[in-house]
Amino acid sequence: MIIDLQYKYSELTGKIIKAAMEVHKILGNGFQEVVYQRALAVELSEMGISFVREQEMPLIYKNVDVGTRRVDFFVEGKIMVELKALVCLEDVYLA
Repeated sequence: MIIDLQYKYSELTGKIIKAAMEVHKILGNGFQEVVYQRALAVELSEMGISFVREQEMPLIYKNVDVGTRRVDFFVEGKIMVELKALVCLEDVYLA
């Protein structure tokens, strides 16, 4: 695994990507997003990586609470992971 140490959480993101690639390798395409979420939870657990699923996160704009959003995974209290089960990734999903 290649790790670019210029990024703060390179080692952890590398592990997350490895887990996601294992899920894709085994399941392939065609399932609903929730199936991939469950499978990724299995992989992360097997790797000893702590996470919370469906974590509600506050949205702050100019120090004002403007709402919340739910992320698919909040990994080790550091990285938000959002899964998409799509045929084509469009620009709207890159935010």
